[in-house]
Amino acid sequence: MSTDYRVPKRTRDLLAGLSIAGLLLPEAVAYSSIAALPPQTGVIALFAGLLCYGLFGSSRFAIVSATSSSAAVLAAATLSLAGGDTQLRLALAFALVLLTGAFFLLAGLFRLGGVTAFIAKPVLRGFAFGLAVTIILKQFATVVGVHLNNGNLVRFLPQLLEQWPQWNWSGVAVAALALLVMAICSRIPYVPGGLVAVVIGIGAGQWLDLPAHGVQLIGVIELSLEVPSLPQLPFADWLRLGELAFALVMILYAESYGSISSMALKHGDRVSSNRDLLALGAANLLSGLFHGMPAGAGYSATSANEAAGARSRLAGLTAAAVMLLIVLTVLPYIALTPEPVLAAIVMYALGHGLSLQPLGRYFIWQRDRILVICAVGAVLVLGVLDGLLLSVGVSILLMLRQLSAADIQILGQLGSGHDFVDLSRHPQARQVPGVLILRPGEALFFANAERILGGALHLIRHVQVPIHTVILSLEESPNLDGTSIEALDEFFRQVSQEHKHLALARLKHRAKDVLAGLPSSAEYQVLLSCTSVDDTLQESLQSWSGQAQAGLWH
Repeated sequence: MSTDYRVPKRTRDLLAGLSIAGLLLPEAVAYSSIAALPPQTGVIALFAGLLCYGLFGSSRFAIVSATSSSAAVLAAATLSLAGGDTQLRLALAFALVLLTGAFFLLAGLFRLGGVTAFIAKPVLRGFAFGLAVTIILKQFATVVGVHLNNGNLVRFLPQLLEQWPQWNWSGVAVAALALLVMAICSRIPYVPGGLVAVVIGIGAGQWLDLPAHGVQLIGVIELSLEVPSLPQLPFADWLRLGELAFALVMILYAESYGSISSMALKHGDRVSSNRDLLALGAANLLSGLFHGMPAGAGYSATSANEAAGARSRLAGLTAAAVMLLIVLTVLPYIALTPEPVLAAIVMYALGHGLSLQPLGRYFIWQRDRILVICAVGAVLVLGVLDGLLLSVGVSILLMLRQLSAADIQILGQLGSGHDFVDLSRHPQARQVPGVLILRPGEALFFANAERILGGALHLIRHVQVPIHTVILSLEESPNLDGTSIEALDEFFRQVSQEHKHLALARLKHRAKDVLAGLPSSAEYQVLLSCTSVDDTLQESLQSWSGQAQAGLWH
């Protein structure tokens, strides 16, 4: 959709807000059906997301509202915990939203916004594809009037096909018409296809008496502000929900950060991840207190906002104002919407998730193919909740495996210049006589510090040429945790026992400050340098020469 930049900025924001309001309201009601919650829960999440992110967020395009992924996870989590108890399931759902908001706020307060890659992109894309397939098929089951008891594709697909003779073809016709309307409206600027489909669906439902043909309406939407209150649940339930909230935070933030960062990269904007964590936390806390759904910055709504011409967060606040006007005037009429229309809105919104192009690139690159297949298979075979937890687990294990690798490189001087490179990849480089220069391939932290430094000691003790100086380049380690500091303290002692002079190069200031405070640094005369490997080499050679003349080394 093209944007006319001759239109004033505020006018573009107002037009974008009007446009996306018509898209967001039907989606909010539709996503509440995915979560198996009353329709008003999606509307509450939409209000909370638009207001909180519009006031506190950092992206000028992001739209925070209920998302299909969070709705599916919420439904799977609460149904598995509550069984058939409807009231308990509602209490669990709102408690889960509150905990999600609290975790977001804590992450923002502790400035964890930089930790944005807990879920690897291949896993996230595979999960999104499997989730899109699962939700679309479940919405199709709603269209044809089939009730499914199973939560994963392998089990409910045969059940869906077995009930072929009972399919409601009137519902199929209504959904097909709604999809056609949205496809046509997508080619017309500033026309919200979802809202147009809802209006036509309401008119058709009354004119053709669709309930008489087995097509259900969504029913009354009771949007009343209640006094905020915490759900009354046993402590054990809160603990279990805490585990699920952690997984929900990760998938919501991965989805939200993907949307926010892609728009920031496209337009050259700067965004604050910690500020966005706080905004998402406020949105989810507000939604949970007023009994709404989880909220995140979904890609489809954010893309629609940008395509509609938004230039600032005023577009989201405008959408909230339009939503309020709709709620105060025509909300009772929304209750007359046929359920197949809402199902069609969900299927249309998730249609982009069925593209194989984002998955195909990993097969072209021949990287992470197993991760993609595992993520898709986990959702389709295990269901949404177990598939999510497995996908998150795979991502964390992948990250820890990468970070805990004990790779250490021996560096050599390239020509007569100042560059020092990995000897295994640059055989033309030469090792400085009498000096062993080492560089860990990953940052030192609790899972790899002892193995990396142990590998460094092994190289020092088994080096084939005589050496008197060891230089360890720690450019990959901006800071050091307690385990790494203890391991380095012992490393200093072990190198001294080998009668080698030790220097640390390219230290970051925080790492240097803590190592300078170790008694072993002074006792074993370890050179701590923030400069380059070449400068540290020259300084350490001078230091070693002076100490050798004084008889400190032999």
